[in-house]
Formats: sequence, C-alpha cells, structure tokens
Amino acid sequence: MEKIQIGTSGVKKSLNKYTPTKSLVEYIWNGFDAKATIINIEYDLNEMDTVVGIRIKDNGYGISKTKLSEKFKPFYESQKEINPDEVRDRSAVHGKNGIGRLTFFKFAEKAIWTTVYEEEGKKYKYDIEIEKNNLEGYRADKEIETEEETGTIVTFIGIDEFSTVNEIKDCIAKEFCWFLELNDKRGYEILIHKEIIDYSHLIEKTVLAEYEFGSINFYVKYVVWKEKLNNEYSKYYFINSSSQETMKENTSLNNKGDKFYHSVYITSNIFDEFHKNKDKNQIPLIGYSYVSSEFIFIKEKVEKQLKNIRRPFIERYTNKIIEEFEKEDIFPRYDRTNMLDNFKKTEIESMVKSLYKAQPQIFNGLNKQQKKTFVRFLDLIMQSGETDNLFNILDEIIDLDCEERAELSDILKKTKLSNVIKTMKLIEDRYKAVEQLKELVFNKELGANEVKHIQGFIESHYWLFGEQYHLVTAAEPKFKEALKRYHYMLTGEVKDFEIEHPDKNREMDIFAVREEINTDTKKCIVVELKHPRIKLGYKEIIQVKKYMNVIQSQEEFIGDNILWEFILVGNSFDTSGAIKGEIESNKYHGERSLVHNANRCKIYVKTWSEIFTEFEIKHNFLNEKLKLERQGLMLNNNSADDILEDAKNNNTAIQPKEIIVKQVN
Repeated sequence: MEKIQIGTSGVKKSLNKYTPTKSLVEYIWNGFDAKATIINIEYDLNEMDTVVGIRIKDNGYGISKTKLSEKFKPFYESQKEINPDEVRDRSAVHGKNGIGRLTFFKFAEKAIWTTVYEEEGKKYKYDIEIEKNNLEGYRADKEIETEEETGTIVTFIGIDEFSTVNEIKDCIAKEFCWFLELNDKRGYEILIHKEIIDYSHLIEKTVLAEYEFGSINFYVKYVVWKEKLNNEYSKYYFINSSSQETMKENTSLNNKGDKFYHSVYITSNIFDEFHKNKDKNQIPLIGYSYVSSEFIFIKEKVEKQLKNIRRPFIERYTNKIIEEFEKEDIFPRYDRTNMLDNFKKTEIESMVKSLYKAQPQIFNGLNKQQKKTFVRFLDLIMQSGETDNLFNILDEIIDLDCEERAELSDILKKTKLSNVIKTMKLIEDRYKAVEQLKELVFNKELGANEVKHIQGFIESHYWLFGEQYHLVTAAEPKFKEALKRYHYMLTGEVKDFEIEHPDKNREMDIFAVREEINTDTKKCIVVELKHPRIKLGYKEIIQVKKYMNVIQSQEEFIGDNILWEFILVGNSFDTSGAIKGEIESNKYHGERSLVHNANRCKIYVKTWSEIFTEFEIKHNFLNEKLKLERQGLMLNNNSADDILEDAKNNNTAIQPKEIIVKQVN
C-alpha cells in the first residue's frame, strides 16, 4: 500500500467544496488531460431511477506504471481548501496536483482505475484502487500485457445520493460546451451511454466569418451563449492549421455586466509559429507575435465584429432592464395624462438605455433604493440641461476608455436630438389631425359620414379625450364582446360572459381604459359621436344613459376602484334646452359640460367646438414654443375619404388599435 503525503482528513478538508457533479467533471477533465478525444460515461439505475453505479471511460494514453508514484503520490501538499469554481486555464493541462482522482469521496465508497498504457511498443493493463476511508493510500495491481487500446476506465462503487441523469447531462454541457466547440474539428466527444452530449440549447447564436490579410486567411467562429460558462471567461481562442489551440486570452467584452457570454475561435496558420514572449513588444526573427501586423489586423477585425454582434443583444436586454425598472417603480412618478411628462419619461428611459449600452456595469450590484437614487439623479441632470457634466461624474464611478466615452457621448447627443424631433413631430401631427377633424365636422361639402369618417377618425386619435388610454372596443362589438375584452385587459384571462339586460346589444362608439397615476384606480371612458347635422338633446342623453345602465348592471364592469366617464359629442344642442338645463343643474360639481354624477359614473355633453378649444388650451404652450405654421398643416385632401386615409396612415399621433381577444374553446 503506497502512502499519499497528507492524510484522509486533510484530503477531505482540501476538497470540501466539491459536489458530486463537480467531482464527476474533474474525472472527465482528467481524461482530456490524458489526450483522450472520446469520454464515455455509463451509469446504472435502481428501480427508483437513482444513479447507483458510474463508469467513466476515455481513450487517452492511460497511466504508466513507471510514473504511477508521480501521478498518485504527490497530492497537493497544503490542506488549504480548493475551490472547483475558480477559473483556471482549462484548455491546457487541468488535473494538476492530483485533485480530480480523490474527489470521489463526495459520492462513492471506492474508486477503481482500470488503465491500459503503452511503453516501448507494448501495452500493459492493471488496476488502481482507493477507498473513501483511506484516501492517503492506494493499491496498484501488477500489470499484465494486453492487446487492448490505451485508455482508462474509472469505476465508482458504493454510490450514495448522486444527481439525476438530467442534472449530470446539464452540468457536463455547461462545463464543456466551449471546450467541445474549440476541438470540434479534432473529433472530441463526451457521451452518456454512447449518446453524444448535446449543448445546442446553450447556444444563442453562431456567426462564421473569413478575413484576408495579404496571403494570410483567418477563419473565425463567434459563439454567443445563453448562459454564463462554468469556470471559463469569454475568450479568444487562437488555433493553428492543425486545429490545435495554441493560446487564449480574455475578450475585450469581459466583465461588462451585460450577460453577453461568448467564445471566439480564430484559426490561421500564423499560429503554427507564434511567439508568446513575455515582452509582447518583442519582434521575432521568424514567425509571428503580438506586434505582427497580421495579428493586429485580426484582433481589430474580430473586436469590431464582436461589438456588432453584441449590439442587437444589448438592445433586447436594455428593453428588459426598462421593464424591470418599471416593475420595481425605479423611475420618477410622471403624470401619464400630461404629454410633457410622457416625453420626460421617454427621455429618461433613453438615457438609461444609452448608459447601459455603453457601460452595463454601472447598474450592477445596485439595490432597489440605489437604482432609484441613480435614476432620479439622471433625471435631474437631464432636466437641468447639464448632460455634458454627466461624464465628469461617471469618471468618478467607472472607467470609460476613450472609445467608450466617445460612443456614449454620441449616443446621448443623438438620443436627445431624436426625442426633440419626435416631440416636435408628434405635436405637429396632433395639430394636423385636429385641423383634419375640423374639416370633417364643419365642412358640409365633404359630406362626412358619422360612422365611417368621424368615428373612424377618432378610433385612431382617441387621445383627444385623454392621454394613456387603451382602446377596448370601437363601433361594432356589443357589450358581451366589450366585457370580454375589458376583463382580458385587466386580468389577462380569456373568459366569455353572458349579459342579461334589454340594451345588451347596443354598441358603444369608443370604449377605452387607463390606469390612473400613483393609484390602482382604473378610469373608463365611453364616447358617443353624433353626425354633425344631428342636434344633441334629451334623446341622445337617454341613449348614453342606457349604456351606463348596462354597465352598472354587470358586476364585472364595476368596482370601488373603477371610474366611468361617458362623453356625448355633437356639433350643437337642440332648441329644447334639455342639455343646457342638465348642465346648469350640475354646475355645483365645478365641472364644465357635466350632466350626471352618481355612483362613480359621470356623463358629459360637449360640442366639437369645446373639444377643439380644450385641445388648444392644453397645447398652447407647446404651440407657442414651436411656432407651428397652422395653415401648412392641412394637406390638399379632396374628400372625407382622403382625410380619413391620411389620418390613419400618415400621422405619428395615431393611437394603438383596439384589443382583440381570441375565442374561448
């Protein structure tokens, strides 16, 4: 019995952080260290589908009996704990210091190595055995001559509480995916019961490229991973013409905090004779080095392409960041009914996105309160117009190189300008839409139709009745369909309802919902539009009240946090004085145009002139600032159809279409 230098308790203390699956990984690495190209893992299951036996077979060069004492005896002398999650140079020799062979004690009672090696033209076979309770010693049989191929089979006996087969496969895939990609042209494989480990589910994207520098060709494979690699940074791997890795180094996009995990494999014959001198500035007499123009060329090309691949990834991820910030209530509270506040919100979101794209690590490690503080600080900077001074502050927080600083500056300038242009265009298009609607309402020669033209117009521009509404129904759907969509919008649940009311088949012109700022209150509006020739009177008010009665009869429509507003709109009132009387009797509520106020339901009757006046008052400040040429906003539309077509397709103020809910099976 040969003795290992430190005792069993010392070995266990040193390897305490190993789990059964991480231990299994070590034995696979040992096989690759022995120049194996094929690793086959076989297992035995009991009736509960629990792993009770494992064998790992490799086709490496085996363990020479003459070198056995060198490989098994000098175990890591220190009892300092070894961490299997530390990043090491895994592409090179991995199993140094004998770490891997003793980790079996975490899941088995005994390990037996059956190994075949070749020496002086002959092949020999023998067994090595180590027990869990006697890790400081090993037993080796006498070798016998054999005709078998070289390699080693490690058999684990007395397995207890091992991982499931799926967990083993998942761990192996995450550990070796980058390594198998690195050696894909050399036939490297890992199998479980002769089934090749599949890691394709870990690949987000693969890009192949070819570059030329004079007579030198470079073949590059970019692999973007969906998850962080086990114990391996994102690296450049440099591969020679024999498909062997000669060196590797971290990419320039490591530790950005953006979860852009990647590996870049660069193959060229310049790596057949590449000098990796400690002095990277030293020019070799023969071959290539870090200062060779060929190497500088390919590094620049690859880094540029890698950033191009990263951009859409970051764009998608920044959208997720904004969604997370929304859920965590990180952004300042803006009044969603105020158009200026909406643009402030858009601007701060653009700022956060821009900063994240330039330097994602700014946001890493921040708790909720720190995120709030930082984002509100950004908001103050932007509102004060001191964006340029932001760089001075960022320099105190993170390191931005010259390229990153220039890129961020350019992004922020474009973002600011883009928001200004979008704001101007939206306001201009709103004025344009109002001028077009005036033509439909007041120009009798156009012969505008109530349903087709005026209602069709409002379906695309319901912002006239308030900001941040979501259109539930327009025109055709009856109350049953309206309730189905309403319920879906509030809960996300698809459900059919039955409504028992004599007016259930009536159809609302416009039905929209919004969530009030800073509360969980929902505000619903129902708009009834009348043809310009119809004068509004008691009959039209009764029609709106019938809508209200249907809604109040259905408990799914109502609630303590639901407010309803019904708005009747036409060109003028009839001579009966009914509407003026209702408005006068509700005057004490302090609201213009109000004719009914009870049970969280209000009814307003407005003329189109009032609607247009309210728009003018609301947008007057912006109009003064922008000095819009009102006459130039009207296009030469020859008919009501032309106006409707233009308003629905050529206007940035267009609102989202009504909600559509699939049928319940």
